[in-house]
Amino acid sequence: MIKMVETKILKPSPENIETTGKIIRNGGLVAFPTETVYGIGADGLNETACRKIFEVKERPPEKALSLHVASFEMIEKVAEIDSAAKKLFKAFCPGPLTVILPKKNIVPDFVTGGLKTVGIRFPDNRTALELIKNAGCPVAASSANISGKNPPKNAAEVFENLGGKIPVILDGGDCKFGKSSTVVDISSGKPKFLRIGSVAENEILKILNG
Repeated sequence: MIKMVETKILKPSPENIETTGKIIRNGGLVAFPTETVYGIGADGLNETACRKIFEVKERPPEKALSLHVASFEMIEKVAEIDSAAKKLFKAFCPGPLTVILPKKNIVPDFVTGGLKTVGIRFPDNRTALELIKNAGCPVAASSANISGKNPPKNAAEVFENLGGKIPVILDGGDCKFGKSSTVVDISSGKPKFLRIGSVAENEILKILNG
């Protein structure tokens, strides 16, 4: 059973970024903005912390979380990168794209729903990137809503979903796109589109085939 807490909505000042980064490092949850929708995040290498995301979202445990990163070095830490992945990251990242790649053993199987692949997201949002850098780890995240409900596009919508369940919401204003990232799986060598979002399929194929 989830213990109810006071949920604070904080502006992304340097002090508040430091506070929320510490929450992530200590195994807690933080809701934060990206350019697509707001996410709820935890230390992506801490299975216990990531389990809390599923609890507060009422999310089925077999559904994988993506890892949000703030550098290419962080990507290399958690995933196997080939030439196709490098092309996509160079063309679209930071940006609203999630690339599914073979995961490294450092990533807990629970985070990826038991799969040997992991979704990598390099968000184009200053607040998100500052939070991830301050936390010092890839941040596992899903949209900051109860499963089945619409993804939130601002802090108020996050509070409607998760108020009382998480300690902090970083308020970065309205999201630029307001719809989820495009998800493409290139782990088997041939691109497979799992979700079309803010980046068009033809844009991705043009880069991969270029």
